[in-house]
Amino acid sequence: MNSLMQRILEIAPVWVYLTVGLLVFAEDAIFVGFVIPGETAAVIGGVAASQGHVQLWAMILLVVLAAIVGDSVGYEVGKHFGTRLLGMSMLDRYRGRLDRAQDFLSRRGGWAVFLGRFTAFFRAVMPALVGTSRMPYGRFLAYNASGGIVWGTTFVVLGYLAGQSYEKLASTVGRGMTIAVVVIVVIGLIVWKVRERRHAKTIEAEYEAGHEETAPEAH
Repeated sequence: MNSLMQRILEIAPVWVYLTVGLLVFAEDAIFVGFVIPGETAAVIGGVAASQGHVQLWAMILLVVLAAIVGDSVGYEVGKHFGTRLLGMSMLDRYRGRLDRAQDFLSRRGGWAVFLGRFTAFFRAVMPALVGTSRMPYGRFLAYNASGGIVWGTTFVVLGYLAGQSYEKLASTVGRGMTIAVVVIVVIGLIVWKVRERRHAKTIEAEYEAGHEETAPEAH
């Protein structure tokens, strides 16, 4: 954590703003979320704000706007190229998740846009799926903006609080003990993520098995 903060403080503030904004924007606009979840960039922006390196209010505003604009671009991509894009062979490994995302969208409509903002995979593909479904942009924007405001504010503030808490804890029990606590928390998060992915794969397998059983026989 200390090394991360030190590196952030060595970067000019304008580059911190630019990097965080571009990562959040690109996550939904061009599927970068498959590689780098946007909340990681948002949290780092919050950590930078906790050190006074950037302004907290400006970082929140930037992340929220980048999320909303990125989703809007993703919507247009889906509207014009969605069928071809979602049919690419490179997405075959995610076919089960895409089917679940489309099912979620058909059941929840606009709320799928809002709720999908808080799940990495759904956040990356939902705008394109909505654009493909031809949902009116005005309706999409209302749910998109609401989700972007809540999501962006939450993760930037979480990063800010994490940075502040780290400094307070380090000054009380020492940096060695603080780093040990951080390592334990990180290990816990990794274990949780591994279990989450295993659970997701189990659901996908059950979903695909169910579709195979209900698929009509060829005549």
